[in-house]
Amino acid sequence: MTADFISRIIGMIVFALIGARLGAETAPAFGLAETSTSLIFSLVGILFGLILTPWITVRPMRGLPKLINEMPVSILLISFLGLGLGLFLGLLLTYPLSLSVPDEPTFVPVIITLLIGYTGFAIFHARARDILSLVGDSVGRRAKLRMITGAERQILLDTSVLIDGRIVEIARTGFLGGMLIVPRFVIAELHQVADSSDALRRKRGQHGLEKLNELQRDDNIPFKVIEDDIPETHEVDNKLVALALQINALIITNDYPLNRVAEAQGVTALNINLLSNAVRAQYLPGETFPLRVIQEGREEDQGVGYLVDGTMVVIEGGKMFLDRTIEVTVTRFINTPAGRMYFAIPVDR
Repeated sequence: MTADFISRIIGMIVFALIGARLGAETAPAFGLAETSTSLIFSLVGILFGLILTPWITVRPMRGLPKLINEMPVSILLISFLGLGLGLFLGLLLTYPLSLSVPDEPTFVPVIITLLIGYTGFAIFHARARDILSLVGDSVGRRAKLRMITGAERQILLDTSVLIDGRIVEIARTGFLGGMLIVPRFVIAELHQVADSSDALRRKRGQHGLEKLNELQRDDNIPFKVIEDDIPETHEVDNKLVALALQINALIITNDYPLNRVAEAQGVTALNINLLSNAVRAQYLPGETFPLRVIQEGREEDQGVGYLVDGTMVVIEGGKMFLDRTIEVTVTRFINTPAGRMYFAIPVDR
């Protein structure tokens, strides 16, 4: 015997019983005899079971493995999520219905629940990709927000990095991925520098305050000022390291001594100058490029020029070309915590 034949026999029996029960419960409503109505409904059930059972049992089961194997797991999960949600809503809807109509047939809540469950399955299956896209965008936005707000990553700024000013452009690129924090005692030191009697020092302090204001005004840069202090420590750099340990933060600076002190105490320090060295263009020994000689060097007959990014180039024998643009050839370069320095010679000596 085939599976179709067995399913038809079982279907005939099940639908016959359902039809008989339905006929017995609905007979009074139509004013008919219970026995004859049950018999009619039972015969109709037998007919339905004979015709429909294979289509709702065996044949879907045959296609189910293929459907499951070919369907992406994500869509399958979303579809079953819709089924579960539909069944849950069906139960919620049928419970008050069973209370309000206590004499209703017992199979009605089951049918309603199954129909709503199937509806949920069909809707979620049809729109699975849209739902996944929506959820993915939402998760992506939350992840981006966590990165921007830096809930797990806090970065303390010191006075030197504010005076330097490059932190503003670096923060705007989004590479830092954390919350930039300036303690109030750092701002106080910055004000002291800006109020200095020395003109150069005062200008540097004012530049730092301008960069601080830029960070505060830029809504795209995660930034805040905190009032936390370390009263038992008076030196600003030591305060900063102690505060970083206290709040589990990083320090960003271009002060090499602070960099060393922080790392010695187990605080991660990000050095702006090291970052600058990593990303700036590098000329190799033997390469030639034009350069303007703008000042004399420390040694006799030396000239000094600067690349676009501020890198110093010491030109041996370049003093005679002061205030002129000449072709120079790189002889060597050195990397220091303060930056990279090139040594070159004029092409036409």
